Amino acid sequence: MKHWWHGLIGAVLLPLGLWWPGAARATQTILFNFGPLEFTIAVASLEKYAATGRIAPDFRDVASRLTPEQLADLRVLLTQRADLDPVTVAQFLYSPQGEVMLRQLGELIQTRQRVSGFYALRSALILAAADQQTGLTALNVLDKFPVDGLRINSALAFQMVNLVSRQIEATERAIAIVEAAANGVNEDDLDLPYDLRIAGPLAHQRRTLRWRDQARQRNLVVDLYLPEENLRGDAPVLVISHGLGSNRQTFAYLAEHLVSYGFAVVVPEHPGSNADQLIALATGLAREITPPQELIDRPLDIRFLLDQLEREYGDRLNLQRVGVIGQSFGAYTALALAGATINTDSLAQACPDALFALNLSLVLQCAALKIIDIPPLKDERVQAVMAINPLTSKIFGPAQLAQIEIPVMLVAGSADTVTPALEEQIIPFTALRASDRYLVLLQRGTHFSTLGATDDDADLPPAVLGPDPAIAQAYTRSLSLAFFGAYIANQPDYRNYLGPRYLGYITDPLMPITVVRQLDAAQLRRR
Repeated sequence: MKHWWHGLIGAVLLPLGLWWPGAARATQTILFNFGPLEFTIAVASLEKYAATGRIAPDFRDVASRLTPEQLADLRVLLTQRADLDPVTVAQFLYSPQGEVMLRQLGELIQTRQRVSGFYALRSALILAAADQQTGLTALNVLDKFPVDGLRINSALAFQMVNLVSRQIEATERAIAIVEAAANGVNEDDLDLPYDLRIAGPLAHQRRTLRWRDQARQRNLVVDLYLPEENLRGDAPVLVISHGLGSNRQTFAYLAEHLVSYGFAVVVPEHPGSNADQLIALATGLAREITPPQELIDRPLDIRFLLDQLEREYGDRLNLQRVGVIGQSFGAYTALALAGATINTDSLAQACPDALFALNLSLVLQCAALKIIDIPPLKDERVQAVMAINPLTSKIFGPAQLAQIEIPVMLVAGSADTVTPALEEQIIPFTALRASDRYLVLLQRGTHFSTLGATDDDADLPPAVLGPDPAIAQAYTRSLSLAFFGAYIANQPDYRNYLGPRYLGYITDPLMPITVVRQLDAAQLRRR
């Protein structure tokens, strides 16, 4: 179920690829402009090209402006099918978040009369998903477009092309800067006797706890992993906060690894943004992908469960030095607990004109503007955080991230299309002022590379998961153990495992790993 959100977003953005070659249809034709010239392409010509690779005369002028790689990508895009239930698609498209995306797509994909394609796109996407024979493909969305003629807003299309091109170039330059910073680090010849990817020696027990926060009328289900040895009232505690649409299983592999080294690991399930919430949306029992209030409730969930643990397990756990690991929405949660405050001014400036299609995380970030009362979210018991694929750029901003005083590790994937690495992790890292800070870059890592298997997983292409999730999960086991071993368990020798020597030992050429302690913000600004 952790991939349901990504698959659905991909299906909604499916029409976005249609302007890339200038293609398409609206019942019969698509119109678009190159400068003063207007072109018309029949959908039948695109169908022929997708099926045979042959370029019809009305497609020839546009095709000549594309590279062979773009033409090959177009052929795949036109027929690539997303197997999603039509009710699920409809429920999403009628949610506030779905309507935001449709409004933006409607400015790009219009009717022949230059009217927003908002309603026509919603209808076409639902009808295509309901077509059992062909299913939800770009060609079928064009075929189901309910008005005669579809027009591509060429000015906006070229603006987005330029933005994407600049973003790709800037990201590549930033990655080169990160790698150069890592390569410039010298290290003594240290003795590193352990491979932190391998499980530790301790057995453990897992307890499922059910608590109710009466003040917020909110039920929490929590898995507590306890090592069976060394519980003398001082076991170090780590909390793992899952991402949107995930559940307690998603990082079970990580909890089991950390508990084998003596950590007590707490894995809550956030009821307003877990897998059940998305099932409720798909079945009509929920109105939104996640309520805006979840931006507040998630950190408060962790504050509540730490209070409960103090009452029920205070004689076994050290709850004055807690580490938090979060992924995506959970990474936001970790940074909020660490002391970063929500920047409503930044959100108010960015959100009306933000192109969500280029940064999907803005859908969640901008939802914060709907929250009336934002209480303090920092928890002094949290003494170190590891934020994997966090969303940070608008909801926090530089001044707010600079408020974090505890050790922090940001983890980025260079192929992350949900929380893009440059905007959401690399540039934000330069705003951190904590003396102990780390930026981890997984080359070719995606937004979902570190997530473990669950019972509800769907088969997704490698482009979504990255080269091999097992590689990213091994990195996550090693990095989290070293980071929290040093800063929560107070064993300084673990810091040596965060340096170039050990990372060079474990790096995999399919997904190379780079870790840096500082970056030149001025270099990144010259992008």
